[in-house]
Amino acid sequence: MTTLNSWTEAASAKLGVGTDELAVRAVLDLARVVAHQVERPAAPVSAFLLGLAVGGGTPLAEAADQLRALATSWQGESAD
Repeated sequence: MTTLNSWTEAASAKLGVGTDELAVRAVLDLARVVAHQVERPAAPVSAFLLGLAVGGGTPLAEAADQLRALATSWQGESAD
């Protein structure tokens, strides 16, 4: 088991939420794209926003796709 897996399981248990290997991969993939296309500090903020969207009922894949597309096309403009 990797440190990431151990940490994810322990943190999930502490917060009383389930773990999902696919969710971990989706968050890491999103963070990578945002860090490279926008800027590094935007990656954890985007991961948090992803969690809020999913917690609010948006399917994980849909929310991740939307944020990834936004990051990929990001030109530094401010969103309305």
